[in-house]
Amino acid sequence: MNLPDPRLAFAFEARVDVAESLDVGGGLMFTPITGGTVAGPRLNGVVLSGGGDWSTTRGTTTELDARYLLRADDGTVIDIVNRGFWRADPDIERRVDAGEDIPETEYYYRTSPVFRTDAEQHHWLTESVFVGLARGEAGQVCIRFFEVL
Repeated sequence: MNLPDPRLAFAFEARVDVAESLDVGGGLMFTPITGGTVAGPRLNGVVLSGGGDWSTTRGTTTELDARYLLRADDGTVIDIVNRGFWRADPDIERRVDAGEDIPETEYYYRTSPVFRTDAEQHHWLTESVFVGLARGEAGQVCIRFFEVL
């Protein structure tokens, strides 16, 4: 019996404001999350300041481990643990570091978020698998979150 191919449904985009990354040492970097916005058909609100992304680069691949909070328009606070990978060939990485706007198709920037909340109206976030497709923009990381159906 064949299983169906996965289908994705767009839920929302988070535009996450970030500060300059800090070199912790041993290949570990920390990028503070300072705020942002959430907008989409299923969730709207803000990204709260105080979270961060711990990342480790090996070769051309960076492993991401972010944790931060969202506040929905109705006041609900939602915890998100968002892990993933960023990789690009050295030329693309140099162009990104120089601030050039590179199309998302030129590099791999994907995440696997897990959401937590006890709020009934947002329980749908805690009961499904999601994937994030990310891109960098000046001072922000923009992540489009899709529910796997």
